[in-house]
Amino acid sequence: MDFDYFRHNEGTPTNNNRQSLLASGWRPFNREFDWGFLWHLLHTDAGELTQKSLNLASNIADNLGRTNYAWWANILNVVSDNTRYEIEKLWNYITPEPNSPDHRYKDILSTETPIVQFVSRNSIPIDYVLNRLQEITVLRVLELLGRPDIITQYYLERDFYFPVERFSNWERLDVINTVYAYWSKYDVWLQIDPYDRGRRQYTLMARKLTPLINKATYDLAMMLSGYQSRVGKVHSQFPIRTFPEDIQSFTDSVQQAVLNQKQLAVLVHGEPGTGKTAWTQAVAKEILVPLGYVIFILDHDAIANFVPPTYLERICIIINEADNLAQDRASEVAQYNNKTEHILSLLDGTLYQSVIDESGIQMQQRLVILMTCNTTERLDPAMLRKGRIDLMYKFEQKFV
Repeated sequence: MDFDYFRHNEGTPTNNNRQSLLASGWRPFNREFDWGFLWHLLHTDAGELTQKSLNLASNIADNLGRTNYAWWANILNVVSDNTRYEIEKLWNYITPEPNSPDHRYKDILSTETPIVQFVSRNSIPIDYVLNRLQEITVLRVLELLGRPDIITQYYLERDFYFPVERFSNWERLDVINTVYAYWSKYDVWLQIDPYDRGRRQYTLMARKLTPLINKATYDLAMMLSGYQSRVGKVHSQFPIRTFPEDIQSFTDSVQQAVLNQKQLAVLVHGEPGTGKTAWTQAVAKEILVPLGYVIFILDHDAIANFVPPTYLERICIIINEADNLAQDRASEVAQYNNKTEHILSLLDGTLYQSVIDESGIQMQQRLVILMTCNTTERLDPAMLRKGRIDLMYKFEQKFV
């Protein structure tokens, strides 16, 4: 299996909290007066509006009425920091606030960037590659969104905006405090929170992120291993048309089932060299990837720790040598691992499809599982029960 790797730009600049936002291109955000908004305040909160107006008037009167200072000193004192603070306080109250995200949005996807792989006794590469996948997804969605309509940042009790015509990419944007960006065309918000050492948290919020995520994850594949994990594109050395005619006919049945069923499990078995693994790669590349499926190739160690990411709408899981994983639990060898139960939960859908979210809506994730094995004799009998394996075929001709 060959993979094309995605790499980060190693030249990402780190934020310096002492750097002036003005020097890095940010500009003060001046709120615009809105008669409609003021009229709304008069009808809904006249008491607070009156109190703030009186506070400002009292402050100005105190400054002008001091008898122990010259008249010109009193006038200068009107523009002091304290009076300016009261003026800004009233102005911010009678003018609409800058747009901010609607945190009631259901679709939220976030990631830290850059993702760092920690090597320790408790860390496993699967965690890293799943986090890396989520990072790639968020960054790809941002590429699809393009230039936002507005970028704002609140710092030192002032609102700033970044001129969108000067925007080039998110890595170069100086982020000292929380940054918000908005795309009106897609009704999508982005929130950026800075961490130490140049790391950031990107959070996408929208009414419906699924179409953008589907585009962002198109043609992605992951190889998850207990020793190494990769993110890239699936590669197939042998096209489907090069397989024997009976296998091509079986492939047609698989393709039709993929289109008709929400969840599908396929098991192919046969002696080594009959092309089982090559066939799963060909099906993944020629049938599933064009339909928007994200491909996960799991080995023995990965299957025990893998949970399908919930933000993906279509997932294909390839499990090679399933007879070494889902062994008959009555055998002595199978007593020392729980991989059989994990595979059964995948086939049943109980690993993720039985979970109902707060609104009571069940996940609409589509799942295809492709499994290979040399023989079905060592498989746990529960694997072959009706409702778990939808299609099964024996490869008999030598292929590779």
